[in-house]
Amino acid sequence: MLRRALPLLVLCLTAGAAAGAAVHWNDINRQPAAWYAGAEARTIAASILQYQTKEGGWPKNTDMTAPPSAAFLANPKFDHRAPTIDNDATFVQLRYLAQVITAHDDPELRAAFLRGFDYLLAAQYANGGWPQYFPLIKGYYTHITYNDDAMANVLTLLRDAAEARPPYAFVDAARRERAAAAVERGVACILRSQIRQDGRLTAWCAQHDETTLAPAPARKFEPASLSGNESVGLVRFLMGMASPTPEIIAAIAGATAWLQAVALHGLRYEDFTASDGREDRRTGPDPAAPAIWARFYELGTNRPVYTGRDQIPRYDFNAIERERRTGYHYLGDWPADLLAKDYPRWRAKHKRP
Repeated sequence: MLRRALPLLVLCLTAGAAAGAAVHWNDINRQPAAWYAGAEARTIAASILQYQTKEGGWPKNTDMTAPPSAAFLANPKFDHRAPTIDNDATFVQLRYLAQVITAHDDPELRAAFLRGFDYLLAAQYANGGWPQYFPLIKGYYTHITYNDDAMANVLTLLRDAAEARPPYAFVDAARRERAAAAVERGVACILRSQIRQDGRLTAWCAQHDETTLAPAPARKFEPASLSGNESVGLVRFLMGMASPTPEIIAAIAGATAWLQAVALHGLRYEDFTASDGREDRRTGPDPAAPAIWARFYELGTNRPVYTGRDQIPRYDFNAIERERRTGYHYLGDWPADLLAKDYPRWRAKHKRP
């Protein structure tokens, strides 16, 4: 039986130790408010502190509901224990600690949170962007990172803290002021890096050069392009600004118009079992299929582009290798709710035509 492909990238988590917590790591920030005052929440918080680096951030792709295992501590990979904002790292830990602190204040947790908060502030470039890793690691990691909503998540946390929104009301006034300034710089970076086509504002690449702000490539299968995924998170962040400026309003309008224009209709995207018995993924014509979007659109043409590990751009998803077809989501419905629900509500709220 054919199954529609899941729209989200599934991340592999490194277990810190044998699973013991009743709450799954992916759900730690989605518990009832009262839960964060309980013993299990405080135990997980104590475990999270053991993963915090000397710089104040946290590594990615790691289940921190239990303390670090010997295998984790012995792993020599450069990115295994380096602090980053990639794949929700540092953002998830800080939000969790803030919820526990709000429910049951603890000096040690508060100190760890503030170290992490200061880490985010220190990691920001002067032009308002954030790299994937800080301290900087040579390579595409130095690019301004919109990928997987990394910068949008950081800016959302800092904006919430600057405005003393829950669960960040305990953040001191001096840090709130610094956070507000960081958000202002971050918004300016987003606006300056938005890609124009024939003078019209469109979308963003998943990464932008940290000096020129030009669209930039990352891994071999992630070309410089317009993103049908990461652009959604940036628009949502901009729509969350309480008093949007004319420039922010224009950025939102340009990006949503572009997303509407590049939607793919009549294209089915599905998982299936191939004749050799292995799982595979494909696209095919289907007039009844709901709209989907490509993760990568070619600069200048807006054509969906699919690049495998050979770095050869192709315009047919089925032409790239199976390992990439099944191991990466080149297509998804990321903008669907934004365009159908959130953007119309935002327009009504701000009385936009």
